[in-house]
Amino acid sequence: MAEIDFEPNMYASALANTRRYDFFCLIPKHESEAYWQEVEEGQKKCCNTRRDFHVHINIKYYKRNDDKSFTEQYQSILAENPDGVIIVPTKKETTKVFTDILHKEEIPFILLDSYLPDLNPLAFYGQDSFASGYFAAKMLMLLAAQEKEILLMKQTVDGEKLPSKQQENREVGFMHYMTEHFPHVKINTLDLSLTQTKKQHAMLMEEYFSTHPDTHHCITVSSKAHIIGEFLLKTKRSDVQIMGYDMVAKNAECIRKGSISFLIAQHGYQQGYYSVDALVRYTILKKQVTPVNYMPIEILSKENVNFYRRTQI
Repeated sequence: MAEIDFEPNMYASALANTRRYDFFCLIPKHESEAYWQEVEEGQKKCCNTRRDFHVHINIKYYKRNDDKSFTEQYQSILAENPDGVIIVPTKKETTKVFTDILHKEEIPFILLDSYLPDLNPLAFYGQDSFASGYFAAKMLMLLAAQEKEILLMKQTVDGEKLPSKQQENREVGFMHYMTEHFPHVKINTLDLSLTQTKKQHAMLMEEYFSTHPDTHHCITVSSKAHIIGEFLLKTKRSDVQIMGYDMVAKNAECIRKGSISFLIAQHGYQQGYYSVDALVRYTILKKQVTPVNYMPIEILSKENVNFYRRTQI
């Protein structure tokens, strides 16, 4: 065997094995047609593709910025003896408690959304969020170079923090570009809390645009650009252009109707698919996995949005 450099066929061995593999994904609670739904659909598609290996994905949901909820859910995952875990991190300190246990139990885990290298995940799938925010600012200012002010819409938790590290890093990248290249442009912020109602959001937006008639360009680092997009359509304002993130259904509808000019896609479906596939390759097929996997930064407009294939693998 040594002389002929023989290696066992792990694929054939895995197919012959009838053992069930249970992977878990810990993800924020979300609405239907949200970005995270794309991630889930990609994970389920991978399980179907890899069904010969008896792979199953179990989704657990935690409340955003709720340490108790995150802890309760990861404890329920540990109680079920997972073969691998996919995590959308909450606070680093809270997430680390979970990942330290996974390391101790030798359970592989993958991070989505936010890359936290200190936690030593098997792999990360997502965008380089700083570069993404920097890119978004650069694209926005190709149109808004002559403007004196622009609007940064934030979706906050209790009017204070952004709901994810990824969005924080996007904003840092955005501000870095603006400070470098357009320090004279005033950046106004509009905070729309996740706990507020649509009616409250509408009142805040009406107040903002009434008192800032010179605002013609808006950017948001979240997947909720449609909040402003739908408001502009309803109030028949056509002098404001929006840049946002993620090809979710409501955003796509706004971009087709013209209230959103550009979206940056981050391929949630592919992230979900590849994260499960990485666990399959590492756990079952005993293959090496690339540690850091940045997704492409793509910009969508009314002219090309219908050609975006979110389910293409």
